[in-house]
Amino acid sequence: MKKKNTKILLVDDEPDILEIVGYNLSQEGYQIFTAANGKEAIAKVKKIIPDLIIMDVMMPEMDGMEACEAIRKIPELSNVLITFLTARSEDYSQVAGFDAGADDYITKPIKPKLLVSKVKALLRRLKEKEQNSETLNVGGIEINREEYKIVKDNIEIVLPRKEFELFYLLASKPGKVFKRDEILDKVWGNEVIVGGRTIDVHIRKLREKIGEELFKTIKGVGYKFEV
Repeated sequence: MKKKNTKILLVDDEPDILEIVGYNLSQEGYQIFTAANGKEAIAKVKKIIPDLIIMDVMMPEMDGMEACEAIRKIPELSNVLITFLTARSEDYSQVAGFDAGADDYITKPIKPKLLVSKVKALLRRLKEKEQNSETLNVGGIEINREEYKIVKDNIEIVLPRKEFELFYLLASKPGKVFKRDEILDKVWGNEVIVGGRTIDVHIRKLREKIGEELFKTIKGVGYKFEV
Protein backbone atom coordinates (compact mmCIF):
# COMPACT_ATOMS: atom_id res chain seq x y z
CA MET A 1 0.00 0.00 0.00
CA LYS A 2 1.66 3.20 -1.20
CA LYS A 3 1.29 6.23 1.04
CA LYS A 4 0.07 8.48 -1.78
CA ASN A 5 -2.79 6.03 -2.35
CA THR A 6 -3.67 5.76 1.34
CA LYS A 7 -6.72 7.75 2.39
CA ILE A 8 -7.18 8.87 6.00
CA LEU A 9 -10.35 10.53 7.27
CA LEU A 10 -9.93 12.74 10.36
CA VAL A 11 -13.09 13.36 12.36
CA ASP A 12 -13.03 15.99 15.12
CA ASP A 13 -15.05 19.07 16.04
CA GLU A 14 -11.89 20.99 16.99
CA PRO A 15 -10.36 22.71 13.92
CA ASP A 16 -6.95 22.91 15.62
CA ILE A 17 -6.81 19.14 16.02
CA LEU A 18 -7.77 18.59 12.39
CA GLU A 19 -5.10 21.05 11.29
CA ILE A 20 -2.28 19.67 13.44
CA VAL A 21 -2.97 15.98 12.89
CA GLY A 22 -3.74 16.53 9.22
CA TYR A 23 -0.52 18.43 8.67
CA ASN A 24 1.68 15.77 10.27
CA LEU A 25 0.05 12.91 8.38
CA SER A 26 0.04 14.77 5.06
CA GLN A 27 3.77 15.33 5.54
CA GLU A 28 4.10 11.54 5.50
CA GLY A 29 2.43 11.46 2.09
CA TYR A 30 -1.07 10.32 3.06
CA GLN A 31 -4.23 11.73 1.47
CA ILE A 32 -6.10 13.55 4.24
CA PHE A 33 -9.85 14.22 4.43
CA THR A 34 -11.72 15.83 7.34
CA ALA A 35 -15.14 15.89 8.96
CA ALA A 36 -16.42 17.89 11.94
CA ASN A 37 -18.75 15.29 13.46
CA GLY A 38 -19.99 11.73 13.15
CA LYS A 39 -22.86 12.56 10.82
CA GLU A 40 -20.57 14.34 8.39
CA ALA A 41 -18.07 11.49 8.68
CA ILE A 42 -20.62 8.88 7.56
CA ALA A 43 -21.53 10.96 4.52
CA LYS A 44 -17.87 11.39 3.53
CA VAL A 45 -16.75 7.86 4.25
CA LYS A 46 -19.25 6.49 1.72
CA LYS A 47 -17.77 8.71 -0.98
CA ILE A 48 -14.04 8.35 -0.39
CA ILE A 49 -13.83 4.81 1.13
CA PRO A 50 -10.81 5.61 3.33
CA ASP A 51 -8.24 3.09 4.53
CA LEU A 52 -8.22 4.56 8.03
CA ILE A 53 -10.56 6.74 10.10
CA ILE A 54 -9.16 8.66 13.09
CA MET A 55 -12.13 9.87 15.11
CA ASP A 56 -12.88 11.81 18.28
CA VAL A 57 -15.52 10.47 20.68
CA MET A 58 -17.23 13.61 21.99
CA MET A 59 -18.70 15.55 19.05
CA PRO A 60 -21.95 17.40 18.31
CA GLU A 61 -24.84 15.96 16.23
CA MET A 62 -23.43 12.42 16.35
CA ASP A 63 -20.60 11.24 18.60
CA GLY A 64 -17.77 8.94 17.60
CA MET A 65 -19.24 5.80 19.16
CA GLU A 66 -22.49 6.13 17.20
CA ALA A 67 -20.63 6.92 14.00
CA CYS A 68 -18.33 3.92 14.43
CA GLU A 69 -21.27 1.57 14.94
CA ALA A 70 -23.03 2.99 11.87
CA ILE A 71 -19.94 2.65 9.68
CA ARG A 72 -19.43 -0.96 10.75
CA LYS A 73 -22.90 -1.77 9.39
CA ILE A 74 -21.96 -0.66 5.87
CA PRO A 75 -20.74 -3.79 3.96
CA GLU A 76 -18.36 -2.02 1.59
CA LEU A 77 -16.59 -0.43 4.57
CA SER A 78 -15.93 -3.68 6.43
CA ASN A 79 -12.16 -3.47 5.93
CA VAL A 80 -11.78 0.19 6.92
CA LEU A 81 -9.63 0.66 10.03
CA ILE A 82 -11.08 2.89 12.75
CA THR A 83 -9.21 4.33 15.71
CA PHE A 84 -10.47 6.77 18.29
CA LEU A 85 -8.30 9.76 19.18
CA THR A 86 -9.87 11.27 22.27
CA ALA A 87 -9.29 12.86 25.67
CA ARG A 88 -11.55 10.22 27.23
CA SER A 89 -9.03 7.94 28.93
CA GLU A 90 -11.35 6.01 31.27
CA ASP A 91 -11.23 2.24 31.01
CA TYR A 92 -14.97 1.99 30.38
CA SER A 93 -14.68 4.47 27.49
CA GLN A 94 -11.98 2.36 25.87
CA VAL A 95 -14.05 -0.80 26.32
CA ALA A 96 -17.05 0.97 24.78
CA GLY A 97 -14.88 2.07 21.87
CA PHE A 98 -13.77 -1.46 21.06
CA ASP A 99 -17.30 -2.76 21.52
CA ALA A 100 -18.44 -0.18 18.96
CA GLY A 101 -16.05 -1.72 16.44
CA ALA A 102 -12.85 0.32 16.77
CA ASP A 103 -9.49 -1.24 15.90
CA ASP A 104 -7.55 0.98 18.30
CA TYR A 105 -8.06 3.65 20.96
CA ILE A 106 -5.55 6.50 21.33
CA THR A 107 -5.80 9.08 24.09
CA LYS A 108 -4.98 12.78 23.85
CA PRO A 109 -2.62 14.48 24.23
CA ILE A 110 -0.19 12.57 22.04
CA LYS A 111 3.00 13.74 20.38
CA PRO A 112 2.74 14.00 16.59
CA LYS A 113 5.64 11.59 15.96
CA LEU A 114 4.07 8.94 18.18
CA LEU A 115 0.71 9.36 16.47
CA VAL A 116 2.34 8.95 13.06
CA SER A 117 4.06 5.82 14.34
CA LYS A 118 0.74 4.38 15.53
CA VAL A 119 -0.89 5.19 12.20
CA LYS A 120 1.87 3.37 10.33
CA ALA A 121 1.41 0.34 12.59
CA LEU A 122 -2.34 0.31 11.93
CA LEU A 123 -1.85 0.52 8.18
CA ARG A 124 0.68 -2.32 8.30
CA ARG A 125 -2.02 -4.37 9.99
CA LEU A 126 -4.40 -3.58 7.12
CA LYS A 127 -1.79 -4.55 4.54
CA GLU A 128 -1.11 -7.86 6.28
CA LYS A 129 -4.83 -8.54 6.48
CA GLU A 130 -5.21 -7.97 2.76
CA GLN A 131 -2.23 -10.17 1.94
CA ASN A 132 -3.48 -12.99 4.14
CA SER A 133 -7.03 -12.92 2.82
CA GLU A 134 -8.02 -16.29 1.38
CA THR A 135 -11.17 -15.10 -0.40
CA LEU A 136 -11.53 -12.44 -3.08
CA ASN A 137 -14.72 -10.94 -4.48
CA VAL A 138 -14.24 -9.33 -7.88
CA GLY A 139 -16.81 -8.49 -10.52
CA GLY A 140 -19.50 -10.60 -8.87
CA ILE A 141 -17.29 -13.67 -8.62
CA GLU A 142 -16.00 -15.25 -5.40
CA ILE A 143 -12.51 -16.75 -5.43
CA ASN A 144 -11.68 -18.98 -2.45
CA ARG A 145 -7.97 -19.72 -2.43
CA GLU A 146 -8.11 -22.08 0.51
CA GLU A 147 -10.60 -24.38 -1.24
CA TYR A 148 -9.44 -23.58 -4.79
CA LYS A 149 -13.02 -22.76 -5.64
CA ILE A 150 -14.55 -20.12 -7.92
CA VAL A 151 -18.25 -19.27 -7.77
CA LYS A 152 -19.97 -17.09 -10.38
CA ASP A 153 -23.76 -16.48 -10.28
CA ASN A 154 -24.05 -19.31 -7.72
CA ILE A 155 -22.37 -21.71 -10.15
CA GLU A 156 -19.05 -23.28 -9.24
CA ILE A 157 -16.34 -23.11 -11.90
CA VAL A 158 -13.68 -25.81 -11.72
CA LEU A 159 -10.19 -24.86 -12.87
CA PRO A 160 -6.90 -26.76 -12.97
CA ARG A 161 -4.50 -25.72 -10.21
CA LYS A 162 -2.26 -23.45 -12.31
CA GLU A 163 -5.17 -21.74 -14.05
CA PHE A 164 -6.70 -21.05 -10.65
CA GLU A 165 -3.44 -19.64 -9.23
CA LEU A 166 -2.98 -17.44 -12.29
CA PHE A 167 -6.55 -16.15 -12.05
CA TYR A 168 -6.18 -15.50 -8.31
CA LEU A 169 -2.98 -13.53 -8.92
CA LEU A 170 -4.61 -11.30 -11.54
CA ALA A 171 -7.77 -10.80 -9.47
CA SER A 172 -5.77 -9.90 -6.34
CA LYS A 173 -4.59 -6.66 -7.97
CA PRO A 174 -7.15 -5.37 -10.49
CA GLY A 175 -5.61 -3.04 -13.06
CA LYS A 176 -2.02 -3.99 -12.28
CA VAL A 177 0.25 -4.63 -15.25
CA PHE A 178 2.18 -7.80 -14.46
CA LYS A 179 5.55 -8.65 -15.96
CA ARG A 180 5.94 -12.11 -17.45
CA ASP A 181 8.77 -12.96 -15.06
CA GLU A 182 6.61 -11.97 -12.09
CA ILE A 183 3.76 -14.21 -13.24
CA LEU A 184 6.09 -17.14 -13.90
CA ASP A 185 7.73 -16.74 -10.49
CA LYS A 186 4.51 -16.44 -8.49
CA VAL A 187 2.48 -19.08 -10.32
CA TRP A 188 5.04 -21.60 -11.49
CA GLY A 189 7.97 -20.78 -9.21
CA ASN A 190 10.92 -23.10 -9.48
CA GLU A 191 8.86 -26.20 -10.18
CA VAL A 192 9.47 -26.33 -13.92
CA ILE A 193 10.99 -24.22 -16.64
CA VAL A 194 8.25 -22.73 -18.80
CA GLY A 195 8.14 -20.07 -21.48
CA GLY A 196 6.05 -16.96 -21.90
CA ARG A 197 3.82 -18.79 -24.36
CA THR A 198 2.58 -20.90 -21.45
CA ILE A 199 1.02 -17.79 -19.92
CA ASP A 200 -0.75 -16.95 -23.19
CA VAL A 201 -2.27 -20.42 -23.36
CA HIS A 202 -3.52 -20.27 -19.77
CA ILE A 203 -4.97 -16.80 -20.27
CA ARG A 204 -6.85 -17.98 -23.37
CA LYS A 205 -8.33 -20.89 -21.43
CA LEU A 206 -9.33 -18.61 -18.55
CA ARG A 207 -11.06 -16.20 -20.92
CA GLU A 208 -13.06 -19.07 -22.35
CA LYS A 209 -14.08 -20.42 -18.94
CA ILE A 210 -14.54 -17.20 -16.96
CA GLY A 211 -15.70 -14.84 -19.68
CA GLU A 212 -14.11 -11.86 -21.42
CA GLU A 213 -16.27 -9.32 -19.55
CA LEU A 214 -14.92 -10.45 -16.19
CA PHE A 215 -11.37 -10.11 -17.44
CA LYS A 216 -12.15 -6.54 -18.47
CA THR A 217 -13.45 -5.91 -14.95
CA ILE A 218 -10.28 -7.27 -13.37
CA LYS A 219 -7.74 -5.69 -15.70
CA GLY A 220 -9.59 -2.51 -16.58
CA VAL A 221 -9.32 -2.73 -20.37
CA GLY A 222 -8.53 -6.40 -20.60
CA TYR A 223 -5.60 -8.54 -19.57
CA LYS A 224 -2.13 -7.21 -20.29
CA PHE A 225 1.39 -7.63 -19.03
CA GLU A 226 4.83 -6.26 -19.69
CA VAL A 227 7.40 -8.21 -21.65
